Amino acid sequence: MKGGTVQISWHESKPVLTLDFHPLSATLATAGADFDIKFWQIKPAGSPKKLPVVSYLSNLYYHSSAVNVIRFSSSGELLASGADGGDLIIWKLHSTDAGQTWKVLKMLRSHHKDILDLQWSTDATYIISGSVDNCCIIWDVNKGTNLQTLDAHAHYVQGVAWDPLGKYVTSLSSDRTCRIYMNKPHKSKGIEKINYVCQQVISKADQPLLKNSKETKFHLFHDETLPSFFRRLAWSPDGSFLLVPAGSYKISTASESVNAAYIFSRKDLSRPAIQLPCASKAVVAVRFCPIFFKLRGTHSAGLFKLPYRIIFAVATLNSLYIYDTESTSPIAVLAGLHYAAITDITWSSDAHYLALSSQDGFCSLVEFENDELGSPYSLSEGKVSNEDGKSTVQTTNDTVTVPTEDVSAVLAESKKMESEEKADDMVIEASGNIDAVVTESGETITQEKDEMIKSTGNLADFRKNEAAEKAIDMAIEATGNVEGVIADSRKKEAEEKTDGMVIETTGSIGAAELDRRKAEQEDKTEKQPANLDSDGKQKEAKEKTEILQSSLDGIKSGPQLFSPKSTPISNKPAKKRITPIAIDP
Repeated sequence: MKGGTVQISWHESKPVLTLDFHPLSATLATAGADFDIKFWQIKPAGSPKKLPVVSYLSNLYYHSSAVNVIRFSSSGELLASGADGGDLIIWKLHSTDAGQTWKVLKMLRSHHKDILDLQWSTDATYIISGSVDNCCIIWDVNKGTNLQTLDAHAHYVQGVAWDPLGKYVTSLSSDRTCRIYMNKPHKSKGIEKINYVCQQVISKADQPLLKNSKETKFHLFHDETLPSFFRRLAWSPDGSFLLVPAGSYKISTASESVNAAYIFSRKDLSRPAIQLPCASKAVVAVRFCPIFFKLRGTHSAGLFKLPYRIIFAVATLNSLYIYDTESTSPIAVLAGLHYAAITDITWSSDAHYLALSSQDGFCSLVEFENDELGSPYSLSEGKVSNEDGKSTVQTTNDTVTVPTEDVSAVLAESKKMESEEKADDMVIEASGNIDAVVTESGETITQEKDEMIKSTGNLADFRKNEAAEKAIDMAIEATGNVEGVIADSRKKEAEEKTDGMVIETTGSIGAAELDRRKAEQEDKTEKQPANLDSDGKQKEAKEKTEILQSSLDGIKSGPQLFSPKSTPISNKPAKKRITPIAIDP
């Protein structure tokens, strides 16, 4: 196993917001803040010390705003792309004398604001999309129509997932809820139509999730201050369990929250069956390997009752964990690969590559050697369980917290690398509240991104504070007690960050530019409606978060450094390549 950041300009050095492997080839599609969708060919380097070779193939340009999500259909014949402003485009692959080319098949318009996530149904007949307009929409792809709008969320829908067995769709929002909808079809004029009805609203759980403890309720998920546009959740390929990011739980009522991903058993979707703690940053995306693997027989007391192994990746804002269903600890951890938040992850169809994208404008690749992950499991060897009554996750009355074992060596190395990178002024630290105020005049979040960037003001002081915080983070010892250190660290961070959340921009902004941007911010604030909520307290909270949203959006917009048609080698200082460290369970 080897991995690292590929030093090419993927999208003119602008943030790469999404990526997806074609299901039948090693072609990787990427998209981001430059409005384009680009295709890349991935080939092995031929040397054990080098990263895979990435070659530019072609691009698709039709969107007029940042592309937040792209996903291929299961057959690979269709590609769906969702962008700012609510545009959802279906592309179709055509064969010509000159080769294969993608053309626009349909444009689906019902969302009023940015589309942040989407997913195909297994048969590619339907799509579910989630948006900043707080809604999920289920689309009939063949007819190009809106079949159903799910509008129960009170905030942005940042992640959606389609059950591979076709019974459920799920959504995850910054309103701190995960909603699970069940299909209860109804007949109209003799034709059966899909009809998804909310079955579960997952928001809070008993605290703490341990035996013989006093029961109180606490939120399972991060609120809107999570500094990411995305909370990409996913069902396992066999539909046996649901993996949900953006988790936040407590060891006890007096402790600080710990970042986590949750596993929900298909048998009981009302509460998490397993918690996967993550060291320091929130989980923003999860993705399953498309291939099943044979059991290795090394762990007889696993938490899953499956005749095969399922491998999945969990991405936090700054690191990547790789798990399988046969062990309780991660089989590998990667950290220190990017200067800014990770945005998306994807597996190649043969499980040979794992790719992730970042707001720093770069992508990283992890390459697995033949049979490194195990021997593929043929479904003819056993029947995949698809009955709701048969749980494939061992569930009890208490949620199981999976230990992360000794990952401190990886984390310490990551922190060391990050400290060295700070000296080069190359870090983008995005923290903010994404609860942006939507104006009655119809101004979109895209327009706000172009107008407002909030400076840190005193960069020297900020770096001094940041260095102190990094020193705290590196205090994680090789004892496996990650949660305790995180709690102490966050308590100190709360005391130190009295000036609120900040965003550190790359480079230097002149005084005149700062004054101009501050003036624009003041003008924009005066243009906001006098009353956006009936409750004055809610209005005050939304006005307070507007500046933080603009800061995060400024990072997403990014500077234009190259012409749209070029893909030059980056002038950015090369980032250290980190070899993934396998964890021996």
